[in-house]
Formats: sequence, C-alpha cells, structure tokens
Amino acid sequence: MPIAKFPRGARLPVRSYATTTGSRAPLSGLSATAKAKAEKLSQEWKGTSATGENTSNFIGGEFVQSKAEKWIDVVDPATQTLLTRVPETTSSEFEQAVDAASQAYKTWSRTSVLTRQRFVMDLQHLLRQNGDAIASSIVLEQGKTYADAQGDLLRGLQVVETAAGIPSALLGQTIEVSKDMDTSTRRLPLGVCASIAPFNFPAMIPLWTIPVALATGNTLVLKPSERDPGAAMIIAELCQKAGLPEGVLNVIHGTVPTVNAICDHPAIKAISFVGGDRAGKHIYERGRATGKRVQANLGAKNHAVLMPDANKNHALNSIIGAAFGAAGQRCMAISVAVMVGTAQSWIPELVERAQKLKVNQGFEQGADLGPVISPAAKERITGLIASAKEEGGVIVLDGRGYEVPGYPDGNWVGPTVIEATTTMRCYREEIFGPVLIVLKADTLDDALAIVNENRYGNGTAIFTQSGATARKFEREVEVGQIGINVPIPVPLPMFSWSGNKASFLGDVPFYGRHGIDFYTQNKTTTALWKAEDAIGNKASVDMPTHH
Repeated sequence: MPIAKFPRGARLPVRSYATTTGSRAPLSGLSATAKAKAEKLSQEWKGTSATGENTSNFIGGEFVQSKAEKWIDVVDPATQTLLTRVPETTSSEFEQAVDAASQAYKTWSRTSVLTRQRFVMDLQHLLRQNGDAIASSIVLEQGKTYADAQGDLLRGLQVVETAAGIPSALLGQTIEVSKDMDTSTRRLPLGVCASIAPFNFPAMIPLWTIPVALATGNTLVLKPSERDPGAAMIIAELCQKAGLPEGVLNVIHGTVPTVNAICDHPAIKAISFVGGDRAGKHIYERGRATGKRVQANLGAKNHAVLMPDANKNHALNSIIGAAFGAAGQRCMAISVAVMVGTAQSWIPELVERAQKLKVNQGFEQGADLGPVISPAAKERITGLIASAKEEGGVIVLDGRGYEVPGYPDGNWVGPTVIEATTTMRCYREEIFGPVLIVLKADTLDDALAIVNENRYGNGTAIFTQSGATARKFEREVEVGQIGINVPIPVPLPMFSWSGNKASFLGDVPFYGRHGIDFYTQNKTTTALWKAEDAIGNKASVDMPTHH
C-alpha cells in the first residue's frame, strides 16, 4: 500500500519542557480565544496562572508562594507560550504539607460520615458550575481539544458523584456470635494519604482519589503533574469553597525529589499513582519499602480485534476515535488493531478515515485532536515511527511533519498508521501518541495469542456480531478490562478499575468498591455484655468457647 502523507514541515528542535529558555513570552503566542481564557483563569483563581505568574502550593488551607530555587516552565504545547511556572517544592514546604494533613486528620477522621458526604455533594455541584474553567486550563496546559477536556472532567466527576454514597459504602457488619456477645467490623480511615497524578488526565485522576480518600475520613497530599497543574489547583480551591477544613487536602509540586519525599515520609500511609512504567515501579518499590499501601497504574498496549463479521462502520469509527483521541495520550487508547481474516481488506478505509481527522489547537472549531504534550514527547514518538520503517514495517499513514496553519511551533504529530509485526519496537514499546499499529491474524485464536503474549493487560476490545465469538474472547483473553463492540472499556465508578499484568502494581485498584477498600482498614471488636453480670458474684475460670 502506498504511504499516505500529511503536509510536511520542518521539525522542531528538541527542548525539554522543564527549561526556562526557548518558551515565548506570556500571552504572546496565544490566539484571541486562548488569550481571553488565560486572562480569565488568572483573574478568577488563586493558585494557578495562565499569564506567566507562578503556581502556588496549597498548604493548610492557604495558597502559598514557594521559596523554591528551581522552577519549571509550563507552556502551551500548541505555541510554546509560557503559561506559569511550577516550583520544585522545598523539603520544608513538603514537611509543612504533611504536618497540616496530619493535624487535620485528628479531627477530619472523627467527623460525621454525613458531614463528609455533604462535602462531596457540594464539591460535585461546584465542579459542574466551574467546568469551563477546568476544561480551559486543560486545553491551555495539556493541549486537549475543549470537548475532550470536558470529558476529562466529567469522567472524574462520575467518581465524585458515586462517592456521595459513602454512608452505605462504609456500612460495617455485626453478628451475635454467642449469648450476649457481639462481633462487629467497622471500616476506618488510614491517615495521611498521597496521590501522584499524570499529565494526560489533569482533572480525572485527581478526582479518582480526592473524593474517595476524603469521604472515607483520610487526609490527602496531592502532587499533580508538573506539566499541567492548573486543573488540580482549581479543584483544590473548589474543595475549599465546598467547606473542606484546612489541611484536609494539600497540593504540592515538583519532580523526582518530591516523589521520593512522598515515598519516604513515615506519616504517609498510602500512595495512589497513575503514569508510566519507570516512575510507577520506582514509586511502588520505594513506597512498599516503607510499609505503605501502593496502587500504581503503569503502561499499556491495548489491542482491538476486528473480526470479519463486525459492523465495519462502527468498528472503524470506534478504532479511529480510540486510537487518535487526545493525540493518543491515554492509558486506555487503542494502540494496536488486530485485523482478522478478510477484515484486513478494511485497512485502506481505516487509513482514509484517519487522514480526515483535523489536528489543531484545542479551542479551534472542528479540532479532533491537539498537540502532544512536549517537544521531547514529539521527538520520541517520531523516533518510534521512524524505527518501524527501519525494521521493515510499512508506514501507510505518516503523521510526521504535520503542519497547522497559524501554529508553527506546536508539538504536532498527525494520525499515523503502521503495518508492523510483534517483534518491532513500535509494537513492543508504548508510544503514547497518535499512532496505530496494525497487525494481521488469520483466526481468532491467532489474535488471542497476540494479545495474551503482550506483557500489558490494561484493556482490550473485540468487534464482532457473533455472541459465541465474543464469549470465547472474553473468557480466554488475559486482560483485565474488556470491551465487546466498545473501544475504551473503562469501568464506570460503581465498578472498579481492573487492569492487570504489567499494567498494574498493587493489590487493590482504583475507585468503586475496591477504592473504598484501598483507603480504609477494618477494625473488628468483640463485646460481651452479660445481663447476669449485673447480679452474679462468681467468676468462671473455664476456657471461653462462646457456646
């Protein structure tokens, strides 16, 4: 098949997002719409900025300017315009945050579950009222389209709404085990917990942890991504407006030193992490070494299997949306399409539809996907695309060199489709960009073997109109989250996250019933209140048998 190409342009020089050189002056490169959004965010919210001022820490109920010596630029990935600077939080500031959380825990943990429920309900209302601000921050800092940024918030909001049922979720158990003797089990909070969030879901992942951790009576130290902290800072202010007492939620910033401080601090009892393999393994091992509970969602390589009997229109549209939405920067993105039998003839149409997607800045009308997060990410993605050709793969749609009029400095990578094999780097490594790897299989059993041999187990999907085929796939595939004619099978929060294999480290996953389990510990009490003790005058020395 001939290679389909987008308009080509000169490649950008590699530049780390964490530098203070090379970015454009605040507001200078933004469109009129983006500039207005940036100015409004800076005027209305205390802890964040989109006009070049520093991002604050949130400690003990106060937005505090850091005394850090090292600062990290946050830039608009569509223009490289400086939005804000994030501190590498100092060790003393980190200690202040943990101390504030520790002090707040003494009273928050004893607060009525109905009071904590009321906080969650009020937070839900405020999040809905201020959805435009959160989504706008995500567009500016992360690069998503405005519609996708709204989806980022709404998926997190669903966890908040589910957490409003916390009184029922915390119900204990009691049984009379013997005459006048009761045994009861209660769920109690752990103490100070920590959440380390990734760049790709600036609102959703903090909202996986904040409502569940706090509603169960814990306090929380949150470290958002240093690349896009704005959404988390807005959410922190909304928590304050919802009546959350000072110190219950604290937000600090930074990179490896801050992460290590979280892992090592003896007052922190549990860590929730979503991100890449290297960081996740480090956090899991270092956190567990100090006795903490850790849940860590890592990398992924999610396969979609297209059977010949699938509804072709639905299947192709689903694959394209799941592969290229959010510029492929989702841990549940479909990054591999396994075409079975005659479904392989659909590849040209898949490419044709992918080529029609519009890449643009997130506020622009009609944008389907935006830039990738940084020039370094763009370089890594384009390098993996190049490796496919070097190893004998066929780049049937090449998104390198994509040009967007009016945005010459953006981190643009267009939708890319590569026919490859399972031995190639582009298949073996997580690309985390708008790149779809296409594999061919003769039978369903061959497709199952491909999926099961991959080390990751976050999600998978099958497209078929056969119930028997779907049942066989569901039963035999070794992946934790399965979609049948559903491309991104992320469970709603009445269920729990269930990615497995190398995609997850820990024993207890995120949100839902398991989320309650992660943030609580059981206390079992056996009590004896004998009516006859009020009048009896002789002690029993026999071994108690509870009969």
